[in-house]
Amino acid sequence: MVFTVITLPITFLFSAIGVGILYFAIKLKKRFPKEHVLVNSLIVSALWVISGILYPYFYPRDNEFIRFHQSFSMSIICIFAPLLVFLILLYQSKIVLKDNPELRKSRTITNFLEKYDSVNVNRINDKTYSLRTDFHRKVFHLLPGLIIIILRIFAINIWEGVWNAGHVYGITGHEYAMFLILTIGYTGVVLFAALDFVRLSFIFENSNVYSLLPDCLSNLLIKSLKRKENYEFTKNMVLVLSLVPVLFLPFGIFTAVALITSIGDGVASLMGIGFGRYHFPKHSSKTIVGYISGFLASFGVSYFSLWLFEPHITIFKTIIMSLSGAVVFLIIDLLSLKVDDNILNPIFCSLVMTFFYLVL
Repeated sequence: MVFTVITLPITFLFSAIGVGILYFAIKLKKRFPKEHVLVNSLIVSALWVISGILYPYFYPRDNEFIRFHQSFSMSIICIFAPLLVFLILLYQSKIVLKDNPELRKSRTITNFLEKYDSVNVNRINDKTYSLRTDFHRKVFHLLPGLIIIILRIFAINIWEGVWNAGHVYGITGHEYAMFLILTIGYTGVVLFAALDFVRLSFIFENSNVYSLLPDCLSNLLIKSLKRKENYEFTKNMVLVLSLVPVLFLPFGIFTAVALITSIGDGVASLMGIGFGRYHFPKHSSKTIVGYISGFLASFGVSYFSLWLFEPHITIFKTIIMSLSGAVVFLIIDLLSLKVDDNILNPIFCSLVMTFFYLVL
């Protein structure tokens, strides 16, 4: 598949957002040098451009039916999503805030952080509360991969298998699955990017539109962000973009990587908070229980994913690939690098698992 008039708008939009992310990152680093990790933002900016370039290559065939679905997908990603964001911001500006200047004044990053601290920091030693807060975060991280898996199963097993709709629409179940995954995934990250641009606009004194951020979203962010992440781009957006290149790999590997990044990391964090006693390194928040739990969970979800979606490979190969993914996850967790593990896990777990997939 090559670039066409249909796919170019997506490439241009994602490249433009990537440049915007880079611009915001530089501003954030200058204003908050300790809080903002520039290397993460640089990688995210590159992932936006890469995702835009890769879009047409997810469709190996080119015919009138494929182009129809691409046109529909492009319309949702490049027209509907930006229009939805515009209408939400317009509603906030012209209706919610128009006759309520006090509300506009109260919607500032300073007030948001005060509310955040009153909810989170003042109860930082309450382990039950910390566990509940981290659970909210990990559920949000699980959603992207889970949605993709559900869409894939629906398209192949129900849409094509049960309904036999492929004969009607002229595309296969695999192609329809890719259409659904790309449309929903790309639309989702565009919406996340718009949210981030509004949320992080507090760095600009003269063009600050932070007050347009709906209260429901602010309350959701309080439950799902760590303190330092208030100066970063949202992790769900980072995770989805990191998974885009992995979609080219066998779906069992993609599923394993997506679940390692969400469930493996989630189990490690939750078990560490709930039951961890011995920290490693000593002054780190990470615990031995967390490491072991994350490793076992990563192995389990990898084995299940490969067994479900790659039934043709041997048990020995499945075990080796699952162990390799779990070991890579454990190494990344132990290293505690500044680079976001939502970037590192998809990239390196997929590389190592693909290596054993090819050589064994």
